[in-house]
Amino acid sequence: MKNEIAAGVVHIVPADMEKVLTSDAQILAKWNGLTPIQRNEWICWTTIVKKPGTRAEHIERMVTELKEGERQPCCWPGCPHR
Repeated sequence: MKNEIAAGVVHIVPADMEKVLTSDAQILAKWNGLTPIQRNEWICWTTIVKKPGTRAEHIERMVTELKEGERQPCCWPGCPHR
């Protein structure tokens, strides 16, 4: 299994997300199947929060939603950095 992780448009994949993504081949395949903009939205949505607990919740939700076939965060206005 290759553990190469595709990045977003503006953001790079942070270490905590990389650890989760590379621990599950199904999630990694779904992640790498996203467009760069979609990956960017997940990264930004996860990292823009202030509290570590909220960030962990976002990563957990990202995994769940990717498994369900979601391609970007629901109810998110989009990354303000692009």
